[in-house]
Amino acid sequence: MKSFRRELWFSTARRREFINITPQVEECLAVSGIREGLCLVNAMHITASVFINDDESGLHHDFEVWLEKLAPHAPTSQYRHNGYEDNADGHLKRQIMGREVVVAITEGKLDFGPWEQIFYGEFDGRRKKRVLVKIIGE
Repeated sequence: MKSFRRELWFSTARRREFINITPQVEECLAVSGIREGLCLVNAMHITASVFINDDESGLHHDFEVWLEKLAPHAPTSQYRHNGYEDNADGHLKRQIMGREVVVAITEGKLDFGPWEQIFYGEFDGRRKKRVLVKIIGE
């Protein structure tokens, strides 16, 4: 069995962003040479997420609105975690959207359903953060 590991780094301009990272993950798969196996993609920070969904701007807007209703940023005083930082909402949003995805690899391609894409979700941005891509298989 072969194994491949790479870190993808992101630095977002805004506090919250959704970035389609499918092309970077596909590049990792091509470099790995693995044709059959599994690809793990996970956020390496506790206020960021990796998830699979449709790359549609209206849906991304709906995620933003929904997440803000569930875990509003302000007032920051509503959270016990906030003291040194003001990112308690980012921790909660990450729990909702998830830490990682695993995608099957079939014939050297990510084995997606219709419209599926991999996204990096940032909930406390404006600094450098990373995503791990780990691919195993033959």
